Amino acid sequence: MRVIRQITMWLALALLSFPLSADPSAQELLAAGRVDEAIARVQSDKAKDAASYNLLCRAYFSLSEWDRSVGAGEQAVGLDPSNSRYHLWLGRAYGEKAAHSKFLAAAGLAKKVRAEFETSVRLSPDSVDARTDLAEFYLEAPAIVGGGRDKAEAEARSLEELDPAKALWVQARIAQKHQDLATAEKDYRAAIAASHGSANAWLNLALFYHHAGRLDEMQDAINHAAAAAMNQPAVLMEGAEVLIRAGRDFPAAVRMLRRYLSNSTVEEAPAFKAHYLLGTVLEKQGDTQGAANEYRASLALASGFSRAQEALDRLNR
Repeated sequence: MRVIRQITMWLALALLSFPLSADPSAQELLAAGRVDEAIARVQSDKAKDAASYNLLCRAYFSLSEWDRSVGAGEQAVGLDPSNSRYHLWLGRAYGEKAAHSKFLAAAGLAKKVRAEFETSVRLSPDSVDARTDLAEFYLEAPAIVGGGRDKAEAEARSLEELDPAKALWVQARIAQKHQDLATAEKDYRAAIAASHGSANAWLNLALFYHHAGRLDEMQDAINHAAAAAMNQPAVLMEGAEVLIRAGRDFPAAVRMLRRYLSNSTVEEAPAFKAHYLLGTVLEKQGDTQGAANEYRASLALASGFSRAQEALDRLNR
């Protein structure tokens, strides 16, 4: 009996050392931050469908490879033009490419962003993500490419029944954009109440305070975000990134990043980027060996992530 118990215990420990799925899907690989493996898995399939190209679009997007992201997104939309989410991701890819392009090219791309976001909303009017991204476009884009405050406000009204907290966030962004900071702060705090204190709503308030240079209040909001129910784990990485950019409380940033990486990661906050950020803050604290290890961990997941490679090269010089 003792031998049987020992064998049973060994088998249990062996099972714990392997992922639940012996052959994880490309989607699972992407969520785990194993972006190189996710891309290779999709590329090895000779009969790619729209979902495969959409996954490639998102994977290249996470790597800041905008041309590849756009190309894959166009393939996804071409194969399944009735899918709202594929249009949304293509619009996001066009948006990032526009942000990194010269003026004339950016203007043409901005019109494509609007077209994709509007199509996404038309195909899925109840999509909070699509309406939120469209509202942001209307708010930030000049009128010549279809932007406008009135359009952003209309999307905020449409969001009120779908997601009151998100509607308040859009209203806060509109007020902030037009320098009505008192109203913006009130709306950000109203969004926290409407979301029952969600981590993401607290992070949005922290970003507002960071932009306003109110760093003590920013840090307090980040502490609230980290303490909130963690059904939005990406907030841990994003909050740590805000602390790093602000040059505040590096030990807290390290704790948040380690906490994020010690649990299941999500696609919205790629693990390879979390390792890179952890390397960045460790380097700022003088732990060059720890930083180098984190940069290597980042590159092991995403060999094309140039920021990690540049950081490691800098340390090795």
